Amino acid sequence: MSERDLLMIPGPINFDPGVLRALSAPTAGHTSPEFVALFGETLDRMKQVFAAPTGVPFVIAGSGTLAMDIAAANLTEPGDRALVVSTGYFGDRMATILERYGAQVTTLRAPVGEVVPLDQVEAELARAKPKIFALTHVDTSTGVAVDVRALAQLGRKYGALVVVDGVCSIAGMELQQEAWGVDIALTASQKAIGVPPGLALLVALPRAVATFKARQKPVANYYADWANWLPVMEAYSARKPAYFGTPPVNLVYALHESLRQILAEGMAQRVARHKKMSAAFKAGVAAIGFKPVPARGDIAATTMSALYFPDGVDAKLLGKIRERDVVVAGGLHPAIREKYFRVGHMGVISPADIAATLSAIEGALLASGFRFDVGAGLAAAEKTL
Repeated sequence: MSERDLLMIPGPINFDPGVLRALSAPTAGHTSPEFVALFGETLDRMKQVFAAPTGVPFVIAGSGTLAMDIAAANLTEPGDRALVVSTGYFGDRMATILERYGAQVTTLRAPVGEVVPLDQVEAELARAKPKIFALTHVDTSTGVAVDVRALAQLGRKYGALVVVDGVCSIAGMELQQEAWGVDIALTASQKAIGVPPGLALLVALPRAVATFKARQKPVANYYADWANWLPVMEAYSARKPAYFGTPPVNLVYALHESLRQILAEGMAQRVARHKKMSAAFKAGVAAIGFKPVPARGDIAATTMSALYFPDGVDAKLLGKIRERDVVVAGGLHPAIREKYFRVGHMGVISPADIAATLSAIEGALLASGFRFDVGAGLAAAEKTL
């Protein structure tokens, strides 16, 4: 990948220069007063971004999958019932992780591009009465977004602990963790949070922490065990040094700066900007012949787009887009892997990035011999903006 390439995949994303400067700062000791103070402030900022003032934030070296693993490992004891609402590849992954820790999992799986109807979810909650109710806000394999607020309300109604995989949504789409009753919300650093890969991020509300403390058996994952991490996070929040495993100091520097930028922009303004960029991009690709994987606009993510190839076009298009200095992602969902591709538009995304991406896609279509109204994509996006 050259320095000129515009990275338009659903993570990692392009990062703000200030975040990269923070990443490259001289490394401090992880128990030094300076780092302890910075880490504590970072945890405070996480609670603001997640909208969880009474929550306990966790920043742990790892990926989004580790954040999923942490949630499942600490809440699940063998024999617990769990309900997973799946809209794609990562919903299915959550079900697999819960099963690994001994949960009896029921999965409500939506058809590709669809969501599971709320009445069906409620009926299963009423029948199964699960301890854990897990859902994926935006499944990166399909670009489908679910109604977290409505689903979390249902989960709480039936006494379930609500776990939301917000890997492809948090800091780009609205999530009011505490107000909506989401017991655990999790994400990864390389998406809309805007930090290079390497951090598993999670905020747990008091009900989730109390459930962990009431466990009858030890957590089956040593690295993920809150018995090891909770004292560390509580100490840093109190501006005191603590140790279990060495934190990724420079990534915490970068997270501290990115969260500062996010809060300076304002969460409402940031969500609105992502909606605007998404609408422009989606209008542009629709104008030149692409159909979205999500069945309806109201269930389409605003942090990314999943698009079917037009008739006569296949995955070779991605290489031609790359030749025009823009990188997009191939398909991931096994049922449609060869039929579609994915574009991320989150974080520091700008109208210029949207225009450059649409221009590259149009150029790649022309090079592929596909007939369309040249310039229509850019025109539609500009009109939306």
